Amino acid sequence: MTRGSISEYAVVMRGRYGRADKKGKGKILDEFVRVTGYHRKAAIRMLLKSAERPRGRRGRPARYRAVVQPLEAIWEASDRLCSKRLQPFMPELIRVLREHGEQRFDALEEAKLCRMSPATIDRLLRPARQVGGRKPLSTTRPGSLLKNAIPIRTFADWEENKPGFLEVDLVAHCGESTEGFYLNTLSAVDVYSGWSECVPVWGKGQVRVRTALHRIRQRLPVPLLGVDSDNGGEFINQCFYIYCSKEKVTFTRSRSYKKNDSCHVEQKNGNVVRRLVGYDRYTSKKSFDCLDRLYSGIRLYMNFFQPTMKLWSKTRHGAKVHKVYERAETPYQRLLRVGALSEEKRVELAATYRGLNPVALLKQINSTLEHLWRLADRPAPTPRPVRKTQAGIR
Repeated sequence: MTRGSISEYAVVMRGRYGRADKKGKGKILDEFVRVTGYHRKAAIRMLLKSAERPRGRRGRPARYRAVVQPLEAIWEASDRLCSKRLQPFMPELIRVLREHGEQRFDALEEAKLCRMSPATIDRLLRPARQVGGRKPLSTTRPGSLLKNAIPIRTFADWEENKPGFLEVDLVAHCGESTEGFYLNTLSAVDVYSGWSECVPVWGKGQVRVRTALHRIRQRLPVPLLGVDSDNGGEFINQCFYIYCSKEKVTFTRSRSYKKNDSCHVEQKNGNVVRRLVGYDRYTSKKSFDCLDRLYSGIRLYMNFFQPTMKLWSKTRHGAKVHKVYERAETPYQRLLRVGALSEEKRVELAATYRGLNPVALLKQINSTLEHLWRLADRPAPTPRPVRKTQAGIR
């Protein structure tokens, strides 16, 4: 008998089996085993099986199915933060989105969103995630001038538990070739708070790099106390060294070929500059102005709406390393918590924060990015070679 015919036969016999007495059930069971060839125990289970038994998902009922769409909207408004950074920032982000009229949440939805764990957030957002990346070209050329006068960064030179010490790096927008002129981005990050700043640089001359650092200094919410760079000639030069000495800014450098010495700014280079601007080549004045507008929006979005986690402790147990991180906070929240802001700057940043709409800010950034990508210098497609044959040229 086929599986289908056995199922039909079982439906007919199931009614008789349910109405029969003990002796009758034995005879019906003997007949069912003889006809189908089933084991006696399997036959009993099949005859006792209810025809109306619902078939569906086992286990606990779905708790967060109704808030998947609001969660995805919050995730998009946060520029797709990872769950461990998004979960502590969820109540504040919900409040900001509600105040600006971007999303409406009832009390039950808000309670569920604030209660869910990072693992639950990852599970619910799994269908919407996308990944990608590309390895960049390196344009750092070692600078020998004053190298011995600029010390390698040590714990004695820097106070990493105090805001104001920056790691800086220059990111090239050179496309596939480092030849000729192209724009750059000076990227800086405060090691303690995670406050990041980016400004475009016309070329990579030492005067223009120094001017870009001065612009960053004026934008910082805390006084500039120290600068740490790599060993590139755009930093290791007389102009940059004199500026830091005159302004009483501690100037140190990383070890040669040790990128992890500048891990904070290298991470920002990937997460901010490369992820958004990309790897195209930019050389025009329009591209420079567009980059400037883009970074003006990015600095607000990153510093006010992108929480970061700081490593609190790290202990080694044999071959395993156990790391403990602080609760995720935005750079603005971290500076407020430690009381590093002056009263004037605190009032200024609070007014700026109240006027920011993260969804509108993200739309503005995306619009500027689309305009920037149209200004990229892309090489013309190479014509296909003409193939020669014995009959002539095709």
